[in-house]
Amino acid sequence: MNFLVGHKINMTQYFDKATGEVIPVTVVKAGSMVVTQVKATSSKDKYSAVQIGIGKKKKVSKPLQGHLKDLGTFSVLSEFRVNDAEKYQRGQKVEISGFVPGEIVDAIGVSKGRGFAGAMKRHGFHGFPMSHGHNKPRSVGSIGQRFPQHVRKGMRMAGHMGVQQVTVKNLQVVEVDAKRNLITIKGAVPGHRNGMVKIISTGKIKPLVTVVEVKEDKKKK
Repeated sequence: MNFLVGHKINMTQYFDKATGEVIPVTVVKAGSMVVTQVKATSSKDKYSAVQIGIGKKKKVSKPLQGHLKDLGTFSVLSEFRVNDAEKYQRGQKVEISGFVPGEIVDAIGVSKGRGFAGAMKRHGFHGFPMSHGHNKPRSVGSIGQRFPQHVRKGMRMAGHMGVQQVTVKNLQVVEVDAKRNLITIKGAVPGHRNGMVKIISTGKIKPLVTVVEVKEDKKKK
């Protein structure tokens, strides 16, 4: 299973050499990933996973110093569930060369912050009619009734929009540049520019571009 933690660079276009089709892609730069812990089903953790660290940090807490020991200090620690955790070792470097073009992946990131937003922008409310006595057509409307005499939890109202973990599934790897640690993914990846992104492989590989033949309809004259 392939995985990586990196930073979203930007979006651009990729031109397929075979068909000339233009593909919208997102470029992600992977960091220098080091295995900091290996968890197995036979150990006290009772599940199979790999913890990796990227980046550098000047100061870390005492418990984290004891956890990392001679590996150094990392700014980000991230864990991935894998089925073959036995093949990883503590201190091993993880490369992105395992990804191949056409591989289907899931992207996890934190969405952009939109500030304080109303219900129409935040939840897609249609709003009230602009006439017939309505002076606040973008308002929320009724938020409850006499019982239970308070607003129920989960009520869709105005509030802070964005800055939430978002997972986009079934994206496709277009190109892998192992020398520069760059991976190009078809479609949009959640998060802002230079934001932290996790890429997890699903194990499926599909053709990058499917050519569809268009049959002309023969109309009788």
